[in-house]
Amino acid sequence: MSADTVTNHPAGQPGSASPGRLLGLDLARGLAVLGMFAAHVGPVPGEDGPIGLAAQFAHGRASALFAMLAGVSLALIAGRSPRVGRAGRQAAARIALRALVLLAAGSALTALNTPVAVILAYYGVYFLLALPLTRLAAGPLAAAALGWALIGPQLSFVLRAGLEARDWTAPLTTVDPIAHLSGEGLLALLLTGSYPALTWMPFVLAGMALGRLDLTSPRVRSRLAVTGAVLVAVGYGGAWLACRFVPVDVNWWDGPENGTVDTSRPAGLLTAAPHSGTTFEILGALGVALSILIACTALLARRPSVGASLPVASVVAVGALSLSAYVGHIVLIEALGGEDLPGSPALLLAGFSVLALALAWCWTRRFRRGPLETALHRATLLARFIR
Repeated sequence: MSADTVTNHPAGQPGSASPGRLLGLDLARGLAVLGMFAAHVGPVPGEDGPIGLAAQFAHGRASALFAMLAGVSLALIAGRSPRVGRAGRQAAARIALRALVLLAAGSALTALNTPVAVILAYYGVYFLLALPLTRLAAGPLAAAALGWALIGPQLSFVLRAGLEARDWTAPLTTVDPIAHLSGEGLLALLLTGSYPALTWMPFVLAGMALGRLDLTSPRVRSRLAVTGAVLVAVGYGGAWLACRFVPVDVNWWDGPENGTVDTSRPAGLLTAAPHSGTTFEILGALGVALSILIACTALLARRPSVGASLPVASVVAVGALSLSAYVGHIVLIEALGGEDLPGSPALLLAGFSVLALALAWCWTRRFRRGPLETALHRATLLARFIR
């Protein structure tokens, strides 16, 4: 999760974003946290009636929004105009240290074996892969995100098919120390897991491109809003058209939700099902994430007073404490029984959400950073010694 919040980037700090811009980012990040709650403890789509159908929106899209915002955070750390010299080396070191901490924390949470597919270790891999690209401008980053979205899913399919045909998956996992510790090793993080880097890096790269732009500009926001709508239409509309007119036995909205398309069924690459890892799903989910971010930044830019209202301020607070809220909800799920959670999903979701909103709002009234955000910040202070 990102720890780059409004409190972490005071106004006037070189390379930082304005407080208003960061409030919009935290509002979007808070919505992503609540969306993850809905995906993990909320009603089950297709099984819990209208409420479950509404919760369907969170599946796949909340995590995509998280990943995109992680890219924005990387751009903020590196500097909107990328830092060079010693400052640039220190920024790179902060990103690398953050990646290692998240990789370790994510592996530890995965080892709890909760029903949640933990994303933190994947974040660590995303950050390390993004390091060589932190000095690129918005245009090249956007092009890289689009190219990766077009090529990554197909390349993933071919590589996984080759691994399975040669029975290499088990031997590679056997010699992976990370897999022994948490159950998810480098192969899963890069290729076969729930959020594999090969198909999820487009969200991060797109976020990095956004971090290079001035989101306080109405003209920039208008163009991005159109871009988001186009991506949604191409992603979900393209999958619908492909599955309707191509003679394949797949439904554009149905498919596996474990991060990858089954290599025995190539037609699955035409769907846009949540967590399917297809080009259509990536483009559609990216369009939704972009639309939510622009809506949040536009709302707080046009009506700053809305940010002070308790409902919005509470969501912003959750976004500011996203790492603590995310880890906390996984620990709470484990404490409540893991897969055997008590009570109805709707009540559980309400309880998790209200608890997070209340605690986050109270915490931000007194402290600059969340507890885990503070720990992550202190871990990256070692970068000050880089010359």
